[in-house]
Amino acid sequence: MSRFSGIWVALVTPFRGGQVDLPALRSLAAHLIDNGAAGLVVCGTSGEAAALDEQEQLAVLDAVLEVVPASRVVMGLAGNNQVAVLARLQRIQSRPLAGVLVPAPYYIRPSQEGLQLFFQAVADASRLPIILYDIPYRSAVSLELQTLRQLARHPRIVAIKDCGGDLRKTQALIADGQLDVLTGEDEQIFATLCLGGSGAISAAAHVRTADFAAMVSLLREGDLLAGRALFRQLLPWIRLAFSEPNPAPVKAMLAMQGLIADELRAPMLRCSDALRERLRIELP
Repeated sequence: MSRFSGIWVALVTPFRGGQVDLPALRSLAAHLIDNGAAGLVVCGTSGEAAALDEQEQLAVLDAVLEVVPASRVVMGLAGNNQVAVLARLQRIQSRPLAGVLVPAPYYIRPSQEGLQLFFQAVADASRLPIILYDIPYRSAVSLELQTLRQLARHPRIVAIKDCGGDLRKTQALIADGQLDVLTGEDEQIFATLCLGGSGAISAAAHVRTADFAAMVSLLREGDLLAGRALFRQLLPWIRLAFSEPNPAPVKAMLAMQGLIADELRAPMLRCSDALRERLRIELP
């Protein structure tokens, strides 16, 4: 039985006047769960975690936990200073979360052995389940299949957010059955589910959340035609959501729906006026 399955929304962090908008955050988190999200991933890439200091990150986490069961919340844990990452893990895991999402250390490009030792150290120190985050276009290093298979032997490493861009590796991990495979590429949600993957960690699913969840249900029930038809309806929005740097298009769409303010932290910028007009046409 998969521990992580379905649509987990990669939660944005609302801002207002340069500060984290905690009331909007609570409202948005509750809205997504009410509309069928399996869970929320807090302070990941879409949450602009790199622009938040640790105190802000923990405030975001605690605000979400006020309105969402801890069993449906995953916290991002990124960094390239291993000592600092392990110290932050200790503060995070005082909360009874579903897990932590951990990418490879960015910028420094460690070897595969270095990656294995890094994730092993995090897993050994963790009381929470760990989702590996393979995203080489941000971390500048890829987790190779053999490394992932070694890491999957650790009892607390249970899933992967797969943004590796290697279909053969994805298929091998699904066939192995040792990790829950969640795609992090929204255009690959349908294909990943059809191949036997567990689900997705999705930024686009902030919008039309119920339709994303319904697609998963249809495919689980074996209704391929209906699931495919629904995915094709979602695809134009998914492509718009990533047509400019994430999470600007998602935040613009949520602002149009009155859920948050359309504000990001520099150097991230709001989406262009041209894209905003295209989003108005797509607005549910």
